Amino acid sequence: MNKETFRKQCLERLRGKKQGNRYALDKLVVKQLSSLIEHRKAKVIMLYIPLKIEINISTLIIKLRKDKKLVLVPFMEGKSFRLVKYRLPLKIKKFGVKEPNNSNRYNKKIDLAIVPILGTDSTLRRVGFGKGFYDRFFEKNSKNIKEIIFVGREYCISSEIITQSHDIKGNGYFTPKNSFLNENQGFRLLK
Repeated sequence: MNKETFRKQCLERLRGKKQGNRYALDKLVVKQLSSLIEHRKAKVIMLYIPLKIEINISTLIIKLRKDKKLVLVPFMEGKSFRLVKYRLPLKIKKFGVKEPNNSNRYNKKIDLAIVPILGTDSTLRRVGFGKGFYDRFFEKNSKNIKEIIFVGREYCISSEIITQSHDIKGNGYFTPKNSFLNENQGFRLLK
């Protein structure tokens, strides 16, 4: 299997699954993320503004802003993005992506990056939507990011290694039903 085939399988699983109560499922992931942010004492957090197919972390963004955390989100530029401070109002841009108005680039240390994925393989490298935006961003900025956590609506892991070295490598993977962190001694499942 290759990455493109795996990506299609993950998308089919995601689109073919009965959605049930998306709000409740997303809330489970948001609760885990909130707990991790608190435990890590993260002050600068990179998030994303969710598409309908992704875990809705909007309540987490609101909570972190109330807690006076610095919330950064992608601002599309060409074939990549830069990080800007989350602020309202949001505008709908290319691919239906919402983003704040253009503001100064943030290029200092980031305590925690929360990144949406479709799936991964045993190397815990990201399989996304195939546009390469995140890969290009992380290639230039990975030295400034302490920890990367992947989030997905569906737990989708390939038994074969299908990613390449340029694909983003995560420290954890959170979904509504399965979540784990890569700790020093290996992976730790979360409840």
